[in-house]
Amino acid sequence: MLTRRLSLALPALLAAGTASAQGWSPNRPIRMIVPFSAGGAADSSTRTLGPRMGERLGQPIAVENRTGAGGSLGAGEVARAAADGQTLLMDASSHIVNPSLLQGLPFDYSTAFTPISQVVTFPQVLAVKADLPVRTLEEFVALARRQPLNIGTQGNATAGHLGLAMLSRAAGVELTHVAYRGGAAAARDLAGGTLDGVFITLLSAKPVVEGGRARFIALSAPQRVALAPELATFAELGIQGVELSEWTGLFAPAGTPEPAIAAIHAALRNALEDAEVAQRLAQIGAVPVGSSPAEFARYVTEGRATMGRLVREANIRIE
Repeated sequence: MLTRRLSLALPALLAAGTASAQGWSPNRPIRMIVPFSAGGAADSSTRTLGPRMGERLGQPIAVENRTGAGGSLGAGEVARAAADGQTLLMDASSHIVNPSLLQGLPFDYSTAFTPISQVVTFPQVLAVKADLPVRTLEEFVALARRQPLNIGTQGNATAGHLGLAMLSRAAGVELTHVAYRGGAAAARDLAGGTLDGVFITLLSAKPVVEGGRARFIALSAPQRVALAPELATFAELGIQGVELSEWTGLFAPAGTPEPAIAAIHAALRNALEDAEVAQRLAQIGAVPVGSSPAEFARYVTEGRATMGRLVREANIRIE
């Protein structure tokens, strides 16, 4: 009986031992705050990774959706939490945009959090309705110079909106932004023909394209992706500087001890390297990253400055 009890407990003991070997292990379930709705990109990637991370850390990951104010309500809850590694934030690109858009927040995005890792990216695409008389990026730009085009995104000040602003600036064209509450809603109107195009995630646009009701024009990413290997990037098609993807990133409250950060980062990397997890992430259009805390900290700092300039230049506001 003693042998059987030890064998049943061994996986949990090994998982806890892995974290402890790094100088820290959680003593209760870890709260993972997602400041966006259930079913979205951030939520889906978090719930895909959470179980494997929990196995590595020896405690389950409890995902909690705390929505509102462009993600700042959930972020604020983590900013106020104890810096003990037991409460984490899985945020998105709004993390580096909100400081330029939201006034009077009770916390400072630049000092309230310790970056752990950029987790995954969700490439954005430009797609147009099936009967729009363009098939290439060059033809799209030429048409935009002759007539107004209505382009939908997943919302005001989202990665899609910012990517559209980048495209307008890089191509020297005026594009009318139509903000939706999510990429799925924009994709539905693209399929119905009430939008000329969309600038949304590849995953949201792909079913409409596969159904023959729209066509891809270009990918907003540094390189092509496995979900649509035939789709060329803006850079490949001759327009530089349009490489904005939606992303998710893991943060802890500022002051969280380094051993806790190291253990959580190791658990995340372990989850990203799991074959089953990788397959599930690919199915939702996510490209794994798993950057180091130092790399992610630099990315956040540089991105906050870049997005701040873009928000000001494009006169982007929360409406």
